[in-house]
Amino acid sequence: MEVRQATSEDLLGGLAPILHYSGHRPTEEKTGWFLRVITPERMRIAEENGSVVGGAAAFAFELTVPGAVVPAAGVTVVGVLPTHRRRGVFAELMRGLVDDAHERGEPLAVLWASEETLYERFGFGLASLCGEIDLLRIYGRFRRVPEHDGSFRLLEPAEPVGALASVYDRVAATTPGMFARTRDWWDARILHDPEDRREGSGELARVVLERDGETLAYALYRLKLGFEAGSSTGEVNVVEAMGVSPEATAGIWRYLLDIDLMERVQGELLPIDHPLFLLLEQPRRLRFRLTDSLWLRLVDVGAALAARPLEGDVVLEVSDPFCPWNDARYSLDGAKTMEEADLRLDVADLATVYLGGFTFPGLHRAGRVEEITEGAVARADAAFRTDRAPWCPEIF
Repeated sequence: MEVRQATSEDLLGGLAPILHYSGHRPTEEKTGWFLRVITPERMRIAEENGSVVGGAAAFAFELTVPGAVVPAAGVTVVGVLPTHRRRGVFAELMRGLVDDAHERGEPLAVLWASEETLYERFGFGLASLCGEIDLLRIYGRFRRVPEHDGSFRLLEPAEPVGALASVYDRVAATTPGMFARTRDWWDARILHDPEDRREGSGELARVVLERDGETLAYALYRLKLGFEAGSSTGEVNVVEAMGVSPEATAGIWRYLLDIDLMERVQGELLPIDHPLFLLLEQPRRLRFRLTDSLWLRLVDVGAALAARPLEGDVVLEVSDPFCPWNDARYSLDGAKTMEEADLRLDVADLATVYLGGFTFPGLHRAGRVEEITEGAVARADAAFRTDRAPWCPEIF
C-alpha cells in the first residue's frame, strides 16, 4: 500500500473511491468541474498493486474568520473503497492532507463531514450549524414590507458573474465560514447546471436586486411547476440568496416568496440566525430543520489564534495527539507560554468555538473544557464570542 501525491494523470482516478458510494465512475463529462478547481499537488491517492483504493484532496481557500481572512485547506472528496476499510488508509490520507496544509502555512482546515464520527479523531471540531426550510407561501407574510427602492432583473445564462460576485464578496468579507470564490469556482461549481443537479426542477434561474446601477442582492433558484386537482404544488428551490444589507436581504427573500404559481419555498444550507425568523409573521411555519455544517481543524493553533483579534488574559492548554506541534499552552495572541493554564481542552474543542458558532460555556456544560482558574470560561467566552453565526452557503 502506498499513499502519494497525485499527478495530473491521477486526478480522475483519485475521485473513484468517493464516487463509488454514489454508484458512479469518474468521467470528464461528470467531474470536469472538479478538474478546473483542484491541482494535482493538493490531492493524495492510495494505491495497491497499481489500483487506486483511496483518494482525498484539498482546495486552497481564503476563509473568513471573525476579524480576519485566513488561508485554509478545504478538505474534499475523501474516500476509501469498502474493500480496504479499517486498514489505516483513511488515516494516512488525512495525515497527508493535514501535513501538506501545515507545510503550506495554512493555519486552518475545513470540511463538510459525510459521517461526523470520522473526523474528530483527526482534530476536527464541529464549528457551525445550518438549516433547511419548507415554507408554504400562504404563510410567507412579513411583519413589514422591506424598503429597498430597487428593482429586480433576471440574468441570462451567458451574462458575466460580476454582479453576483460583487454581492457575494461583500457578504463573505464579514461572515465567518465563507471563503473567496474565483471565476473558475463560479463557473464550475456554482453556476454549473447539468440535468443531474436539478432533481426534477427547471434550469437554474438568476435574479439580482439593483438600485442606481449597484447590485444589492441576488438569488439562485430553480422552479418545479406542478398541479394536483387544479391547485398548485409548485416549488421554489432556493440554491443561494443573499444581500449586502438587511433591506436587500429582506427584499430578495420577498421576491422569492412572491413568485406566482408556486405553493412552497424550500431552501437548504441557511445560517441559523437567518433574518427570516424575525421577518416572518409566523416563523414556526419555516419548519426549520437543523444540521451540522462546517467542521474545522486548527492546523497551527498559534497562527490561528494570532489571526483573530482576541483580547483578554486567558492561557489555554491545548492537547493535540494528531499534530504534536500544537501541544502547548497559549495566550490569546497565539504565543506559546510557560504560564499556568486557565483552561484545558482538546484541539477539536478549541476549533468548535473558533468561528463563534459555539461558546465556551457550552463546551463547559458538555464537559469538553476544564476550567482550572475560576472565571476563565467567562473570560474566554468574552474574547471569542461573535455577533453573527458562522455560515458556509455551499458544500464543497
